[in-house]
Parts: sequence; structure tokens; C-alpha cells
Amino acid sequence: MAQLDVDEFIARFRERAKAVKERGVPPLEGEARQRFIRAAEKDFLDYSLIGRATWTVEQGSLVLKIPLAE
Repeated sequence: MAQLDVDEFIARFRERAKAVKERGVPPLEGEARQRFIRAAEKDFLDYSLIGRATWTVEQGSLVLKIPLAE
């Protein structure tokens, strides 16, 4: 198993959040378009939350602290 670089791991989530924010909506119509937009909003939220996290190791566990206020 590869060594975990937590700072790089968190940076990947920041990059993913940015990519979701910048990508366009494909040529979808109606409900398919709405599903795509809802999924993109959830992806952005998930990625941006992890992307803002700070971390520590406590009792052998990785602990991510995610600020809920921007």
C-alpha cells in the first residue's frame, strides 16, 4: 500500500472542488439536466469540505477537522 500524504490528499480534494465548479453542464435537457446539476452541487460540497480540512493523528487515527463556517 502506498504511503498516505495527508496534505496531498487534502489538496486533491481542493483541486476536485475547483474542477467541479469550473466544468460546464453537458447538453442535457429536462430532468437529466437537473440530476446532473444536483450531483455537481453535492460533489462540490463534499470536495470543498475535505479540501478545507486540517488534520491531526490522535491515538493512531487520522482526524480531519472541517470548519463549517467559511
